[in-house]
Parts: sequence; C-alpha cells; structure tokens
Amino acid sequence: MTAVRIAFLMALALAGSIRAFGQNDRPGRVNPEDQVVDMDNPTFEPMVKMGKVLFGGDSIQYVELNNVYVYPPVQFSNAAQRAAYNRLVYNVKKVLPIAKEVRSIILETYEYLETLPNKRAKDAHMAYVEKSIRKEYTPRMKKLTYQQGKLLIKLVYRECNNSAFGAIQAFLGPVKAGVYQAFAWIYGASLKKSYDPEGVDRLTERIVLQVESGQL
Repeated sequence: MTAVRIAFLMALALAGSIRAFGQNDRPGRVNPEDQVVDMDNPTFEPMVKMGKVLFGGDSIQYVELNNVYVYPPVQFSNAAQRAAYNRLVYNVKKVLPIAKEVRSIILETYEYLETLPNKRAKDAHMAYVEKSIRKEYTPRMKKLTYQQGKLLIKLVYRECNNSAFGAIQAFLGPVKAGVYQAFAWIYGASLKKSYDPEGVDRLTERIVLQVESGQL
C-alpha cells in the first residue's frame, strides 16, 4: 500500500464536514476517483443559462455561457512531451472534481462549527470528523496514483486559497498539522505545497480553466 496516497487527501479532508460522512450512501453516486476519465468529452458540462431581463419596459431574453479560453497550441519537441501533457490533462480531469469537493466540505465545516456554542463542543465535533474522515477517505485515496495525489494538494490550494497544511492547522491545530506533514514528507511530498498559476503551474492552470469551462 502506498501510504502517501492516503496521507494526501486524508490531510485535506480532515477538515471535512458531516455532509461528507454519508455521501457514499446516496443511490447512484459515483465518487470522482471511481469515474472513468473521458479524454474526448468534457469533465464538467458547459453552462448554458437562459433568462429574461426588463429593459425600458420590454422583456429581453439573454443567454449566459461559460468563459471560453483561447490559447496558442502547445508545442511539443518530442513524443515524450506530448505524452506528459496528455497525462497532466488526464490527472487534472481526475482530481479537479475531488479538489472542488474538498472546498465544499471545508466551507460547510466552517459554517457548522460557527453554530456550536463553545470550544469544547467544537473540539468534540472535530474529533468525530477526524475519525469519520479516516474511515471514508482512506479507501478512496488508495485509488489515486502518487502523481495524482501531489496534483490534488496543489489544486486544493487553488480552490481554497490555502495549503493542505494550513487547512489542517486551522481545524485541528499545529500539532496535528505537523504530524501529517511529517508523514507526507517521509514519502516525498509536502502538505505545504502552494499553487503558482503564473509560474511553475502555468500549464496546469491553463488545463484547469479549460476543464472548468467544459472545453476539455
């Protein structure tokens, strides 16, 4: 078993909410890591929203679409570069839905914690969260490859504007964050990884935007 696969989203999803605990029980639900990646069709359905507005006493229909991103073609020097690009597209299409799931989970957790009356109640809830997340996400994360796990850490940073380490620290404290960071470090990863869409992650950001818009 590649323990780092567990560590990656275990660490991310430790900030999870009660919504995540029973989500696999919903009939017909297929988790993102179990879905077959279709390289020939969009991962997210392109948005087409129709509506009406009043203008000068008249009702005018409008259509709202996703952004469309136009880039120059990617230039490949050899077959290996092309294969690497295709692997990156595949991995983004695989793990971006999980990163968005984590973002939703973290937001819902924060909102739920705000309803609890005191620190004791919040600590008790987070202890329950940690146990439940371990149970659900450990087998799910075994299905990701090493590279997909590392990419997931970066995309969670993109979605949440915070690192996996920062999310754990915010919800479970610096000691737990340090433990999970040390565990990931043993296997050559870091939960402190950031995301640089203008620099080293420029190509990844290009792919992410096209996947989000339904172009890939």
